Amino acid sequence: MKRFFCLTLLILATALTGCDSGDGQETNTNNNTQGPRPTVAYVTNGVASFWDIAQAGAEQAAADLGVEVLVQMPIDGVQDQKRMLEDLITRQVDGVAVSPIDSDNQLDLLNQVAAATTLITQDSDAADSDRELYIGMSNYDAGWMCGKLIEEATQDVAGEVSIMIFVGRLEQVNARQRRQGLIDYLMKREKDDTRYDEPGAEIKNERFVILGTRTDDFDFNKCKSYAEDTLTAYPDITCMVGLFAYNPPMILEALASADKLNEVHVVGFDEDESTLQAIVDGTCYGTVVQNPYQYGYQSVKVLAENALGTTPISSLDKFIDIPARQIKRDNVEEFWAELKKLTGKTDEGSEDQSEEELEEETAEDSAE
Repeated sequence: MKRFFCLTLLILATALTGCDSGDGQETNTNNNTQGPRPTVAYVTNGVASFWDIAQAGAEQAAADLGVEVLVQMPIDGVQDQKRMLEDLITRQVDGVAVSPIDSDNQLDLLNQVAAATTLITQDSDAADSDRELYIGMSNYDAGWMCGKLIEEATQDVAGEVSIMIFVGRLEQVNARQRRQGLIDYLMKREKDDTRYDEPGAEIKNERFVILGTRTDDFDFNKCKSYAEDTLTAYPDITCMVGLFAYNPPMILEALASADKLNEVHVVGFDEDESTLQAIVDGTCYGTVVQNPYQYGYQSVKVLAENALGTTPISSLDKFIDIPARQIKRDNVEEFWAELKKLTGKTDEGSEDQSEEELEEETAEDSAE
């Protein structure tokens, strides 16, 4: 019988952006010294710096709550994630938080997990599955915010603004919604998160033309190659946009190789260090960031306290919102410092902090 708890959500102002590992990376954190404790799993959709931050949050929650967490990162896409989820069923873990790679075609598998243990989604949802709740943001609204950054970045450009979108894969709900929010904002449409413009054709109005969408299936080199090909095919392109954490750095590498940094506007997603440094340097206008640390922390907290039998999950909202935010040159250094503090990458001599200590230091920011 499943027992759950009521979560009091802390939203840090550090909104920390959707990646891949070995034959599947697994990190096992067992902080128990007094006998068996609950074991929960945190499953990503791949491997990237975004998920490293989420892992830090998941492991901190496990340490704070005295549970074991298995952090698993699939490198080989949907089949690798399938293998991981089936293995977690066999291992009889006490809960699973997953970012589904292809939720539309994973419903049977996700429902099998939900039948065996407590299932929640994080980062990317599977609303039609039997999951208990979703922890993350509105990816459509985040895409809308990205569209605003593009408009700001190109406001001094005369005439038509041409844009190419880069993303890992469109099978993921979060990727489709980010892309659609961006498109709808630039096309000056009414908000509608059920709308979907199929890739393959130009989308344009009087001001903006979206040339296309390049998907690389989380292959970093392929992403860079697509960016290089875009510069060849569209030498006068105005703006290049990356919707997953590794896309902006690959775009920037391609631009540097072509000696076109500062000639082509770049807008990103997530908080890869290369992206943040480019914002500091002025070669990337801005990025929309999520809060992967809190994705990891709150996912493990929900599952762990549920396994410990604190309070029914039925008392929680089905959507626990951890909003996105825009990072630009005026706030990037403050944001980056907060990110380093959360992940333990502070200046030499500093020590990691517990979630409780971070809550005290960021109480004012959390209200924003």
